[in-house]
Amino acid sequence: MNGKNYLQLIKAIPKTLQLFLNVCLVLLALILSFLLVKELLEFLKILLFNKDGGDYKLILANILIFFLYFEFITMIIKYFKEDYHFPLRYFIYIGITAMIRLIIVEHDHPINTLIYSLIILILIISYFIINITPLERPIRSSLFIKKDQ
Repeated sequence: MNGKNYLQLIKAIPKTLQLFLNVCLVLLALILSFLLVKELLEFLKILLFNKDGGDYKLILANILIFFLYFEFITMIIKYFKEDYHFPLRYFIYIGITAMIRLIIVEHDHPINTLIYSLIILILIISYFIINITPLERPIRSSLFIKKDQ
């Protein structure tokens, strides 16, 4: 195998893996879209056919699960729009929504609820730090640039 074929192979591997990742993310988005519609139908069934008003915990849990699906689909869309990059803030949104859902559904133990609340606080502080930092990386200092020998 000569050097030219080897370089072509090295360049083809990341492109192939990126294509595989993109196909998998599209399949995941389709599955999440199906589950989003299914959750919406479940939510409508609870609202329309449950005469006693339903359990408010179940309704709130379904709403938050709906938003979790929605946020994951939005994150996949952003991944393709931002040139194959997952914005960190979407992971924070998903974490906050998941923790709120846990507090609503499993609030029987006060210590766990306090821990979940502290996790939400940490995520909000993280979001604040991300928003106050510049979006672009700073210019590298000459101390960190490799010198040619």
